[in-house]
Amino acid sequence: MKIQIRVECHAGYRADEYPLRFELRGRIFEVTEVEDRWYSPGTTYFRVRAEDGNFYILRHDEGIDVWTLDAFRTCREYEITPQPLDVTTPPGPYGAS
Repeated sequence: MKIQIRVECHAGYRADEYPLRFELRGRIFEVTEVEDRWYSPGTTYFRVRAEDGNFYILRHDEGIDVWTLDAFRTCREYEITPQPLDVTTPPGPYGAS
């Protein structure tokens, strides 16, 4: 999954040092934390958490100055609560045989 995005960055000792916010499908996401960054030739990856609590992998192709969203992971934890078995409702369309 690669979706081109717009990114606003902090410019410190180098340009585009790390992302501050990004726009995805018309919505602005504020970066609350840069969890990790790693490099490959001509490309920098950032694993960030946005204000919605979700995690995003942002990729910056430095040679052509293009940002893409490479991955997404929701932070929601799905809790599965076991439901008690309702013995008053017969199983299946015709009930118990």
